[in-house]
Amino acid sequence: MVASTSTSSSPAKDAATALPPLRIACLRDGQLAGERLEAIATRTEGARMHQEQETVAGILAEVRQRGDAALLEFSERFDGLRPDPLRVPPERLAQAWQACPEPLRHALDLAHDRILDFHRRQRPTDLAVDGPHGERLGRRWRPVQRAGIYVPGGRASYPSTVLMNAIPARVAGVERLVMVTPPGPSGEPNATVLAAAHRAGVEEVYRVGGAQAIAALAYGTETIPAVDVISGPGNLYVTLAKKAVYGRVGIDSLAGPSEVLVIADHTARPAQVAADLMAQAEHDPLAAAILITTSEELAAALPAAIEAQLEQHPRAAITLQALNDWGLIVVCGDLAEAAALSDRFAPEHLELLVADPGALADRIRHAGAIFLGPWSPEAVGDYLAGPNHTLPTSGTARFAGALSVETFLRHTSLIEFNQAALEATGAAVITLAESEGLHSHAESVRQRLSPD
Repeated sequence: MVASTSTSSSPAKDAATALPPLRIACLRDGQLAGERLEAIATRTEGARMHQEQETVAGILAEVRQRGDAALLEFSERFDGLRPDPLRVPPERLAQAWQACPEPLRHALDLAHDRILDFHRRQRPTDLAVDGPHGERLGRRWRPVQRAGIYVPGGRASYPSTVLMNAIPARVAGVERLVMVTPPGPSGEPNATVLAAAHRAGVEEVYRVGGAQAIAALAYGTETIPAVDVISGPGNLYVTLAKKAVYGRVGIDSLAGPSEVLVIADHTARPAQVAADLMAQAEHDPLAAAILITTSEELAAALPAAIEAQLEQHPRAAITLQALNDWGLIVVCGDLAEAAALSDRFAPEHLELLVADPGALADRIRHAGAIFLGPWSPEAVGDYLAGPNHTLPTSGTARFAGALSVETFLRHTSLIEFNQAALEATGAAVITLAESEGLHSHAESVRQRLSPD
């Protein structure tokens, strides 16, 4: 799940404003469908990206040079307030948890425990190998010392983002966990976000967002410590800032707008497909929602099902804009063609609403997460299924995967040769070094093998 931090009209205004008609495209030509999928995958590229990179570079430089003073100035400029002090008092986190309604506390507890259980199973084990000549080889895993978590605000609050980022870091054993999140109009971060931070064991929270928050985590300020890894989704400015500081710090990914692709056959119910597509579209006007189906009847019924659910929808304007701009229906001849089109897009979320989802899942090569069958809506993955909801977007599922415990770990190789091992392999090392013209590499072995 990828969040946006841009401002928008209120939910009430969205529902009350007269909306344009739904005009989601429907294609039956495989080549045209593939071209449209590629255009959707690259929808955030272009001139605007290059222009905003300059803006972000200026923000990063100012925070690096002037620390807290620059943070406060940028917060006032972009958010309309100066979050002084920057840190949320630790007792405020516990108060937010206690003030949560009981059903919400129960839901956060359930999500926390399921996510924790799944991520505990991910932790890699150290590797130790005894070589043929008595040498010892290995790889050991150790956590980074400090991790920074970015939690968006703006269109919506995302306590689920807190859990999905803080829990893997805790499982990894990170010593110091630092969270940044934009303040709301009152000057305080969202109360449910603070409650989730308390439940996840986060004690250090700062009221700052945007590219300036990423700069603070990367370079450090008088108040906010520099970290080793930054994770968490955000808007374009946050993403560009993470891209710019990568190398000084590690990052989880460069997240784009959220996306879902549903492959469905004649067994799928139009109302369920409509709800699942809209569940992504309501995130952001740039969110993508795609149906690939073998059923002409489903393709024909879907627009009316969407329109019915748009009525009185609290985020109708956002949802409709996303569907009109980045929604798509593709009718294809069979599920093999559907799988090939899906792999070409490499979706963040892939739902398989077909008679035999397991068989179809085996054919899929590229997807951030696959949801099998009618009882597995993508929403359960966003909140509490267990696997992480921070997933590769914009086609990057071809080479990347979900945020995991390993995001907050680094591994070190261990090499311990003895005399017998070096004597057995040294000639080969010398030969290879000399082939590369590296005299002292070869000499470092000769010195050990030559008699005194």
